[in-house]
Amino acid sequence: MDEHAVRELLESVRQGHSSIDEALGRLRSLPFEDLGFAKLDHHRDLRCGFPEVIYCEGKTTEQVVTIFEARIGKGGNVLATRVTAELAGVLLKRFPGAENCPAGRTITLRQRPAVTGEGRVTIVAAGTSDLPVAEEARVTAEIMDQQTESIYDVGVAGIHRLLAHTKTLQSASVVVVVAGMEGALASVVGGMVDCPVIAVPTSVGYGASFGGLAALLAMLNCCAAGVTVVNIDNGFGAGYTAALINRQALTRSVAKPDDS
Repeated sequence: MDEHAVRELLESVRQGHSSIDEALGRLRSLPFEDLGFAKLDHHRDLRCGFPEVIYCEGKTTEQVVTIFEARIGKGGNVLATRVTAELAGVLLKRFPGAENCPAGRTITLRQRPAVTGEGRVTIVAAGTSDLPVAEEARVTAEIMDQQTESIYDVGVAGIHRLLAHTKTLQSASVVVVVAGMEGALASVVGGMVDCPVIAVPTSVGYGASFGGLAALLAMLNCCAAGVTVVNIDNGFGAGYTAALINRQALTRSVAKPDDS
């Protein structure tokens, strides 16, 4: 249940359209609902600004469907990550309004209209092999009502490809940089922009990349200021953080008094 739904419920009680017992019935599953195999956090949207996200890896199809259905019943947008093609087929058939992003391995269901601000989250990927992680970040930011723009296949092996997008990068509010191999792209982008940069190391690379560890360590040792790092292949975490940063910037911009 999100803040909008709680406000509507309280207003309904205030105006006498709903009884106190009816309101208590709707609030009874807060802060969580015990599904037996999972305790679904219905209070997270009120605390954190977005409902609990369904991480599908390691869960059975039946478990994911049950959680998805319970989430829908409480309102707000729904996001499921690490969705296999087989599971996506089941969810799309069961929930016709859902949308699948095969590249990002995500399923989303929008239950409230998007309210986007002026800021933009720009997603930058070094190579085509990094797209699954980049697309996970993009979908996450968008279901959290952020405008996004993607710049893909601009790794440092052909730096001119990145420099061609300098103007776009410098107009972004937040930049998410996704790269495997040696992870150098985050340092380069960090030295080009004046906004926060969220670096995402990927497990893409040959043997000595150690499944993304080389990129992770390189990004942690980035010499450019303003670059923070999430875990290997964690496009979701990067997209979520980028959305929160952009929301805060918008909130402060709206709240700031007019100097004129």
